[in-house]
Amino acid sequence: MPAHVPNAGLNRRDLLKRAGGLAALAAFTAACGGNTGRPSGGGGSGGAKVNLAQWFHQYGEAGTQQAAIKYAKAYTDANVAVQWTPGDYGSKLASGLLSSNGPDVFESQLNIGMVKSNQVVPLDDIIADVKSDFSEGDLATNTIDGKVYGIRMIVDPQVIYYRKSMLDKAGIKPPETIDDLVAAAKELTTDKVKGIFVGNDGGNALGGPALWSSGGTYLTDDKKPGFTNDRAASALGKLHQMYADKSVLLGAPTDWWDPGAINQGLVAMQWIGMWAVPGMVKALGDDLGVFAFPALDAQSKPAVYSGGWTQFVSAKSANVDAAKKFVKWLWIDQAEFQEDWCLNYGFHIPPRKSLAAKAAKLQSGVAAETVKLTTEFGHTDNPSWTPKMGTAFTDLLTNVIKKGADPSAEITKAEKTVDQELSRLFG
Repeated sequence: MPAHVPNAGLNRRDLLKRAGGLAALAAFTAACGGNTGRPSGGGGSGGAKVNLAQWFHQYGEAGTQQAAIKYAKAYTDANVAVQWTPGDYGSKLASGLLSSNGPDVFESQLNIGMVKSNQVVPLDDIIADVKSDFSEGDLATNTIDGKVYGIRMIVDPQVIYYRKSMLDKAGIKPPETIDDLVAAAKELTTDKVKGIFVGNDGGNALGGPALWSSGGTYLTDDKKPGFTNDRAASALGKLHQMYADKSVLLGAPTDWWDPGAINQGLVAMQWIGMWAVPGMVKALGDDLGVFAFPALDAQSKPAVYSGGWTQFVSAKSANVDAAKKFVKWLWIDQAEFQEDWCLNYGFHIPPRKSLAAKAAKLQSGVAAETVKLTTEFGHTDNPSWTPKMGTAFTDLLTNVIKKGADPSAEITKAEKTVDQELSRLFG
């Protein structure tokens, strides 16, 4: 399982928003159990080191847990215990953030509910000196009301990788529009190979990219639904066409986040993250190509989903200052560890622009092209997009893609939910 999918059975956006959004729903749970991840003994008095608990979800890449523990052990100003959580990390974190027995430092994605519920503390002071070294998108996804609440740890672009030989044999060029993609997927489908793999749910992961490729967005700058026009409806409807053409692989042994389908020749194209590049290159060599999700038409641009994970400090920590100091040490000061984390366990883009620019492993081949596409066409999550909004949008996608429901009618339903949430949050 890739770095950012703690539970592949759920939509990625819902998963990464769950930590903040489910906290209220989990209020009946007093804590997350006796195993807090903290070392035994006291901290902070009598000259003893402070004890800090750092929470991670279970990454799929081999060596990641050992790396996280190595970083923690290298820190000498506090005792940092790493808690590695398999399974439903989001729900466990939601409960933990309600309790003083939860994490001091944790990874997630920012949700406005985390701020309104006073679950996280601003980190402007520790990022101030290097703020310009982070991309605009990575800052925006961690900023609420002008305050930065998290330090981006890892950037995971998601794009479409393809088998060059299969497209060449069919005389197909990498698609430049969604219509091109739909047509290519259909033409590449045979009795043995499907045109594309976009997830066993039929393609919900493509909802955001399709929206962006139409020129739309989840929320506008003035906090209004940005997915309600005819262009968005057209783009989402084309995802259904690809599904209806039976061009998409369904029932794969693993989901879209695993490169097994394209590596084994089950598909000609696959939507997946850059984390899988080393494994795909090992299996396919120079036969691997990449392109962004295509534009709807000449009026808009291609889209890359620039996902990832961010480090936060819990407002309920008994040692907030010590936790902030540790986060600064690890994710701002320790370039060696940041490079190791992003480049030696699958491929990811280091959030620091200065580190990404000199990352040797990202300077050639499809990795370099993926970085270029992300720089040109990347989109990050909007922290004001809540889990309830995400559920409404996922329902929209499911009904349109798999059931063939009218996109405009489904958009109207989702818009109502999003408007209600926006009114609740902003009046």
